[in-house]
Parts: sequence; C-alpha cells; structure tokens
Amino acid sequence: MTSFYTEEELSGLGLRSYGKKVLISRKCSIYGANHISIGDNVRIDDFCILSGNITLGSHIHISAFVALYGANGIIFEDYTGISPRSTIFSAMDDFSGDYLIGPIHSDENTNVIGGTVTIKRYAQIGANCIVFPNLTIGEGSIIGAMSLVNHSTKPWTINMGIPINKIKLRNNGLLKLID
Repeated sequence: MTSFYTEEELSGLGLRSYGKKVLISRKCSIYGANHISIGDNVRIDDFCILSGNITLGSHIHISAFVALYGANGIIFEDYTGISPRSTIFSAMDDFSGDYLIGPIHSDENTNVIGGTVTIKRYAQIGANCIVFPNLTIGEGSIIGAMSLVNHSTKPWTINMGIPINKIKLRNNGLLKLID
C-alpha cells in the first residue's frame, strides 16, 4: 500500500477538479476541498495543510509541512513548487492593536486583510519561507530559504532575505527542457 490516496480515494475527497498523475499524501489535511483545483502531475507530500480557494496548475510539487491558507485565493501556475515548512497566507489579521485577532472572534471585531497570491510559471519557493497576501511571485522567480515575501517579485530573479531583496537575475535555460 502506498502513502498516497488511490484514484478512488481522490475522487471521494470532493475536490473541485483534479487531473492525471495526482499524488496526495493521506497525511495531508484538506479543508474546503470543493474550492481546490489541481492540474496534472502534481504531488502533495505529508503533513501539508490546504485550506480555502487554491488552484494548482500542472507539474507542481508541494513539499512536506507546507501550509496554504487560501481564504482570498492562492494560484500556482505550471512548473512551480514550494519547499518544506513554508507557508502562504492570502489573508491576515490586522495586528495594529485596534482589532481582535483570530477566527474565534466575530467579523465586527476583527480586520482581516489580504488578496490573491499568484506564483507564476517556473517560480519556486525555498524552505521555511513565509509569503504574505496580495502579491505575485514573478515568472521564473526564486525565493531563497528562510525568506519573508512581503512584496511581488520581478520575473526571472533570485530573491531572499527578511524581507526579500532581489539578489540577481536567474537564467531561463530550463525553458529548453519543457515539452
């Protein structure tokens, strides 16, 4: 027996849609499956959390212990991925002190802000990164390990730090390898 859901089990998860060659660990937690779409050739490893409006294109790897909180939408375009222990937030509480924090409080007493997070084609997020809401990781961009992504990145750049800074341009030779 494999640690990934069988085709029959996948069809019973209630996902909005999923493609061919989809591997999802049985140890992955999925909330609001009817708001999650998954393309072809996608692998989601152990101990991941997928919650909210999430669209995964094709040829994507979601590594172990990744959390995707998609209240306002998370989009991974084709040939993207995210390394272990990284988290993407498409919504966040207002920590100014003027509001209560957390889902246990009424909407009137909280101020949740955010927007869609889009990871463009060929972009990758390194291990132990935090991605804030309402931004785009540009096509082919790399986010180095242990980085805080609080603004959008330009295409084909390598970015890292707390908060991220562009370090240098990235080669796009990998495009020759795409069918």
